[in-house]
Amino acid sequence: MSENKLVVDARGDACPIPVVKTLKALGALEGAGEVETIVDNKIAVENLTRMGENKGCTVAADQTAEKEWHVTASTDKAVGVAEGEPEAVTCDVPAGPRRVVVQVASDAMGIGDDELGHKLLKGFIYSLTQLDQLPATMLFYNSGARVTCEGSASLEDLRNLADVGVEILTCGTCLDHYGLTDKLAVGEVTNIYVIAQKLTGASVVVRP
Repeated sequence: MSENKLVVDARGDACPIPVVKTLKALGALEGAGEVETIVDNKIAVENLTRMGENKGCTVAADQTAEKEWHVTASTDKAVGVAEGEPEAVTCDVPAGPRRVVVQVASDAMGIGDDELGHKLLKGFIYSLTQLDQLPATMLFYNSGARVTCEGSASLEDLRNLADVGVEILTCGTCLDHYGLTDKLAVGEVTNIYVIAQKLTGASVVVRP
């Protein structure tokens, strides 16, 4: 253990306070030593590690309890802290998972020739099966409901997507309107309320 050591208790502190406290403690060492910061969340660990490495420190993190980490930043020389730097610290919060929702509101893609539109939509759905990052959900409504029913040229591709976890949902009111209630061949029946939830909760909405 280093003789020149400071301990910072940042449990319960919101970002960027743990980083600010640790940065000030590193400056207070005025030479070689280490700062051990105790935090209660993984984001703080990541931000402290990033800050320490940016300052040329060796950083080690040890989880000692379900919600307790000890992050130690060690340095063999004085750590420079510019005037006003601690107050200017910001934290990087990892983004949540990207949720892509595809809404299919027609059995044809684009406006113009419907025969061409049917071919384009079939090609689009096939192309989804080839992507590295698949959509989370596909919503089918209005005449798009036909695409998930018996006789659709896209059933095989949609079943492949469903098999790997893509949620396939078709509007029940739309199925009833087109006389397709008993013809659904892939996915599940849903309603406008759920469709609204899925669209407003999406990171990205794609409409072919």
